[in-house]
Amino acid sequence: MLDRRLYLHLATWLGQWPAPPGLHVVGSWRRARPAWDGRVRPAVAVRVAGSTVLSVPPGLVAAVRELAAGPRSALYTTLPALVGQPGWVINDDVFRWCLAPAALPDVGCWTPPTDPALPAWLHLFDREVLVVRDADGGYLAGVGIKRHDAYGHELAVGTVPAARGRGLARRLVAQAARRVLDEGAVPTYRHDPANTGSARVAEAAGFADRGWSTYGVYPP
Repeated sequence: MLDRRLYLHLATWLGQWPAPPGLHVVGSWRRARPAWDGRVRPAVAVRVAGSTVLSVPPGLVAAVRELAAGPRSALYTTLPALVGQPGWVINDDVFRWCLAPAALPDVGCWTPPTDPALPAWLHLFDREVLVVRDADGGYLAGVGIKRHDAYGHELAVGTVPAARGRGLARRLVAQAARRVLDEGAVPTYRHDPANTGSARVAEAAGFADRGWSTYGVYPP
């Protein structure tokens, strides 16, 4: 049985969940509004077991459904322009979630994202981020939480090259996942299928690959 938080997240984030087999284009006002970082995500899809829900702005549902009736290759090449972003691309990701994070020891400290010592990508977040520093206070690794809605919070992790291989990322992800669960949401994690390092981090932190995936229209 699907966890209620995950069900509510998918239904809220996409505009509909679940769906019968096949590709189902649905409209959501969220596709035309700024997301967690202030940027619009004009098309987002989740697929599992032969079913896909593709969420687009309500006014584009009919046009995208017509496009989706053709070859998948045509959908991928044409969808960015159809949702008003001809220079953007479609990214595919593995989609994971976790209800029982790995019992790894905490390693990071929560800090404001405005800290000038943090890398630029962590400055995008509007709430505390989880960070590991070296003995001199230099940044080593960090996690930000993308609060898509009240029910689903996605984790993003980054480690400087010199600190990789120490297990910091997996410990940070597990620690952040526990906080998300304590807040009443379900922690999610997405990564490029070719990113084996990110996949190993997810698995070690308790985010199993259940065969789910996502795709969407994003800046190149």
